Amino acid sequence: MNDKESVEFLQWALPKLGLRWTGFRRVRRQVRRRISARMAALGLADADAYRAYLTDHAEEWQVLDGLCRVTISRFYRNRGVFAFLFDRVLPALATARGGEPVRIWSVGCASGEEAYTLAIGGALRGLPVEVLGTDVDPHMIERARSARYRASGVRELPGSWRDEAFMRIGDELALHERFRRNVIFRCEDVRAGMPPGPYDLVLCRNLGFTYFDGEGQARLAGELAQRIVAGGALVVGHHEVVQAEALEPWDVRRGVYRRM
Repeated sequence: MNDKESVEFLQWALPKLGLRWTGFRRVRRQVRRRISARMAALGLADADAYRAYLTDHAEEWQVLDGLCRVTISRFYRNRGVFAFLFDRVLPALATARGGEPVRIWSVGCASGEEAYTLAIGGALRGLPVEVLGTDVDPHMIERARSARYRASGVRELPGSWRDEAFMRIGDELALHERFRRNVIFRCEDVRAGMPPGPYDLVLCRNLGFTYFDGEGQARLAGELAQRIVAGGALVVGHHEVVQAEALEPWDVRRGVYRRM
């Protein structure tokens, strides 16, 4: 399947999954490779054949949904966002909690890099946190629980943090137990259900507000806002926009909103 065929196929298929084509424009090659491999496994010659197969096999839509998951994750990704969180947001939330751990939810946590970044930074800054990471992909959740990473995945962490938090085991870096004990992971699809909360800080970056359609984004924004305490924060991708009556901008340039 060439690029033109994959674009036409995705523009046809994504709306049926509650997803939007514009979110996939830049990552379409990753998705195209997966779909092409699936078509080869099914013995299908082209995109038209796969369309017909989807029409005749309703269960295949769930497979296709899995093929359209985009996973790009690194420790301390978008450093300006994390600098703002550790300098401004987490100290304010910790003060409001009166010494109790700040409750954090990382939505679409992938292999755990975002969740562990918050745990590492919180511990080294003296800000107690409890972090829940959820992701729809069980393989990603297992990798997160193993807490082992390639050096390339942690290169954006401040050097002192990296030296303090990891030990080398073979070709991998393993996270020390002290940074893992307050982080848990669960396999959940945010479209099917959400943990009840409440949370002081929710991060939903480069997920629903990029890939979901308009209806899905509106529902997601409302349900996330309901799970954030008054004065708490929602963080989305810096290129994403959230519209919910309960949320006001804290630092829109960094994708940070405050629950009124």
